[in-house]
Amino acid sequence: MYDRARPDYPPDLVQRIIASSPGLDLLDVGCGTGISSRLFRAAGCEVLGIDPDARMAELAARSGIATEIATFEDWDPAGRMFDIVIAAQSWHWVDPVAGAAKAAQVLRQDGRLAVFWNAFDPPQGLRDEFAEVFRQILPESPFGAFWARPALDTYRAGRARAADAIREAGGFDEPDEWLFGWEQTYTRDQWLDLVPTTGGFTQNPPEIQQALLDGLGAAVDAVGGSFRMTYSTVTATAVRLGT
Repeated sequence: MYDRARPDYPPDLVQRIIASSPGLDLLDVGCGTGISSRLFRAAGCEVLGIDPDARMAELAARSGIATEIATFEDWDPAGRMFDIVIAAQSWHWVDPVAGAAKAAQVLRQDGRLAVFWNAFDPPQGLRDEFAEVFRQILPESPFGAFWARPALDTYRAGRARAADAIREAGGFDEPDEWLFGWEQTYTRDQWLDLVPTTGGFTQNPPEIQQALLDGLGAAVDAVGGSFRMTYSTVTATAVRLGT
């Protein structure tokens, strides 16, 4: 479900990262099932993906992505160097300072670190309905509060924390923020496929998960069975300085 439901990343982001990097050797940190790895491979990169989840790494490997199983902090580069290090929707699982320092270790001079997330925002009225579903079924859950403001605000705050960690780790120029806006239409079923892949959802008991899905699905039914999601891909990026 994860690989089917999760959205891609905008082609403009892929091309900008490649165009501003010294070469095409790329390390994908927290590659998961290979969604981002496949995009960069299709654009000409030589990709190595690493992920601590063996099941996800296996799915990436099935699509032809070279993978290794490890957390980034503990992964042994064995002397290998890269032109690009990316983390797509995964950097929040990495110690941000140790991760940035590890990226500096494996990047060639002028290589680029780019960590990015998809922030998704449904139309305001539907977002309010989603928040109400969580408030009713899980009144103590932080996910109700998540829907109370645009997701872009939350993700930009996370990007700022990532940038601060890059500064603290050292070895990079001043981190930059890149934003890429795009849209995607979701049917009710497509939305309910995506929801269980979001953080923490499956930690709830099955009956709670089903109640949430029923409520979220009913909200989409009430607006005609589909909606247009606004996405912003939020990027923290910096260039490796010379030693």
